Amino acid sequence: MTALDWPGFGQVSLAGLLFLCLAAVIAGAVDAVVGGGGLIQLPALLLIGPGGQPLYALATNKVAAVVGTASAVTTYARQTTIDWWAALPMAFAAFGGAVGGAAFAGALAPGVLNGVVLVALVGVGLYTWRKPDLGVAETPRFRRVAQIGVMALGGALIGFYDGLAGPGTGAFLVFLLVGVVGFAFLRASATAKIVNIATNLGALLYFIPAGKVLWGLGLVLAVCNLVGAVFGARLAVRRGSVFVRRVFLTVVVALVVSLGWKAAVG
Repeated sequence: MTALDWPGFGQVSLAGLLFLCLAAVIAGAVDAVVGGGGLIQLPALLLIGPGGQPLYALATNKVAAVVGTASAVTTYARQTTIDWWAALPMAFAAFGGAVGGAAFAGALAPGVLNGVVLVALVGVGLYTWRKPDLGVAETPRFRRVAQIGVMALGGALIGFYDGLAGPGTGAFLVFLLVGVVGFAFLRASATAKIVNIATNLGALLYFIPAGKVLWGLGLVLAVCNLVGAVFGARLAVRRGSVFVRRVFLTVVVALVVSLGWKAAVG
């Protein structure tokens, strides 16, 4: 296929662009429900390889993701209660973590974190599966000040991981809020979206001055991601926490399979 010479598209072909748009719509829908859209969108970008370097795919993915995630937050905010006083400190901490993580992204060998993340995801999946009532209703585990502190610390650590381009950021955020803090799945998913916006913006704070964002491609994928995100968020609100829990487990299994396969083939 002939590469498009449009500025800001990284020499992708028309077929490659259509493939990336489809991936962005699906990723936006999955990400809005429970996180894990990066499992679809980032591998698609890496497969097409716009710009010729993985960092272009990583940076451009953040542009699309931040728009889709912001639209999901808007949908959630209209139809469910968001604890902004707890969510915003967590988001600010995650923003700082993501800036630091992005600064290390180019120097990190691709497979360094895979083993640790794979073990963590298996543990998260088994824990959630063995507790069918987990996240169905609110079960606060900390007093107010301690809760905000735990959320901020967890947000900073997961934000750093997201800046490194780690898969499963949304799943880790949701599990932190459900399994550690005691949120119901629906509320946890809404809060995780706010934090995800911060981590994506934090990474972009590094990638934009570095010139790694393909703006033409990123903006097209952002529109596609937004369409999927609006659909996914509305579906999550309509179906409730039990549905979000099922999608969460499905995403965790898919992440485990994906990372396990990468580890197996080296």
